[in-house]
Amino acid sequence: MDIKEQLNEVFKALQAKRALIHHITNYVTVNDCANVVLAIGASPIMADEISEVEEMVGICDALVLNIGTANERTITSMLKAGRAANTKGIPVVLDPVGVGATSFRHESVAKLMKAISFSVIRGNMAEIKTIAGLEAKSAGVDSLEEESDGAKIALNLAQKLNCVIAITGKTDMVSDGKICYALDNGTIALTQLTGTGCMSTSLIGSFMGASKNALGSAVAGILTMSIAGEVAEKSRGLGTFHTSLIDAISQMDVKTIFDKCNVSLIKQ
Repeated sequence: MDIKEQLNEVFKALQAKRALIHHITNYVTVNDCANVVLAIGASPIMADEISEVEEMVGICDALVLNIGTANERTITSMLKAGRAANTKGIPVVLDPVGVGATSFRHESVAKLMKAISFSVIRGNMAEIKTIAGLEAKSAGVDSLEEESDGAKIALNLAQKLNCVIAITGKTDMVSDGKICYALDNGTIALTQLTGTGCMSTSLIGSFMGASKNALGSAVAGILTMSIAGEVAEKSRGLGTFHTSLIDAISQMDVKTIFDKCNVSLIKQ
């Protein structure tokens, strides 16, 4: 199935099913993540209380874990929810925000990856290189890495972890370990607004909850954010851009994706 067929499949699945997406995410972007999930046609639940996460994930269609403002308590909740999701066959998406910034973040993601099988891991180049065990340059949660070797890194790590790896940057790379797609959409304005990476991960989770197609969902989620950014960029100022971004996501459909996307298959 080529990527356009997969995109058509995941959008149709989300139209047919209002997927319920459980998040254990960060308090900086939690409201925006909830709003983009609603805008694309799914339903969000933001719950990190350890006494309820197993029960909560059991009624949901996908689980999104985001370590942006994680602490010992929420990491324990993530571990418990992730194990429950794996047992029940519910897909899990990881956003390893700033994984290389501190030892706590690095050790926490190592624990999560040891205990949980992920369907998709989405991060910037520095985050993905850190997970891959490569030296990476970052400033807090922002990547300072060159992206020229993104396809190779995505392919190799996807093979190693048996999941889809999505690297977002100037050119986004998405691989299932067999093939890799380069996505050349987006705008610099998306880097000037807090949380667009987190929102992209929540969009991926939304598509995953409806379709269980990891590669198609990762491409669909990233293209939705990138193309919505291009549409919203016509607004004046970052505050208006923020509102227009949600508007554009709420109006996104597969026809708009097909009309505007710039996707290429990377030859290895």
